[in-house]
Amino acid sequence: MSGGPRRAGLVTGAGSGIGRAAALELARGGAAVAVLDIDADSAAETAGLIRAQGGEALAVTVDIADERSVRDAVQRTVAAYGGLRFAVNNAGLASHHRQLDQMSLEEFEQVVRVNLAGTFLCMKHELPLLGDGGAIVNVASNGGLYAIPTAPAYVAAKHGIVGLTKVAAVDYAPRGIRVNAVCPGPTRTPGFEQVAAGTDLIALQESITPLGRMATPEEAAAAVVWLCSDAASYVTGIALSVDGGRRA
Repeated sequence: MSGGPRRAGLVTGAGSGIGRAAALELARGGAAVAVLDIDADSAAETAGLIRAQGGEALAVTVDIADERSVRDAVQRTVAAYGGLRFAVNNAGLASHHRQLDQMSLEEFEQVVRVNLAGTFLCMKHELPLLGDGGAIVNVASNGGLYAIPTAPAYVAAKHGIVGLTKVAAVDYAPRGIRVNAVCPGPTRTPGFEQVAAGTDLIALQESITPLGRMATPEEAAAAVVWLCSDAASYVTGIALSVDGGRRA
């Protein structure tokens, strides 16, 4: 992220979880961060946390499934900071516990629209604004590499994000832009904790993970921050697993 007048970028889905952890860590590294989320209050809270640690942040409400909203959010970031050096496309929608023949077309389309088309829209409006040395990191999932039972739409969308990442990495390499994906396994985000409340889901996930525990948001975010940095200057087109050794 060296070069250029300013080290600034954006993180979508930064109101909580991995997105918030990534935004905070990027700001600790000296970046100005636009905090994008569909929940205005959550975005404002993350931006406040960044400012409280001495960083610079801008809270922006965005619906990544709506192209005008995405375009306006990216333009607000550039207007505030004078450019775009990195973009972390983390926002998404979960969908689990339903086999394919029990899923409506409407649910399938909604999950794909938010997760896959939403990532596409973000990249579409970010890539023209990135210059030599710029970086995009798409947060996919371990479901972008192999199957998650009873999550057909989610897995299809996350596999699609990995594919988009690989194509963009090749297409934009001549401009010096790197595009990578991070594929976290189950992570103890507030959203996951809420879903798991009153169940044995956390114990189950820990039992089938070789490292014996779930990731923290900060552990997943560390991979995101590294891929945004000059330390990963020769890394592009990868889907980096952060899943405690799981392969299925």
